[in-house]
Amino acid sequence: MRDEDNNQKKPSAGQVLLSTLAAAIGVQSNKNRERDFKGGSIKTYIAAGIIFTTLFVVTLVLVVKTVLSNMG
Repeated sequence: MRDEDNNQKKPSAGQVLLSTLAAAIGVQSNKNRERDFKGGSIKTYIAAGIIFTTLFVVTLVLVVKTVLSNMG
């Protein structure tokens, strides 16, 4: 009974962040994916995914602007 309670706990913010990063690059483990589906809220993962994607795109834009401004 206690194992079931441990499996139903919500993932921490750090676990959500790591799961989002791992899923983004395609290295999410089966164990973590199952934990996320059982205990996590879809809204939390959607928000984390949107934030990660936004930061990724902004970083790419800044890198490209920096490279282009230094070229010429």
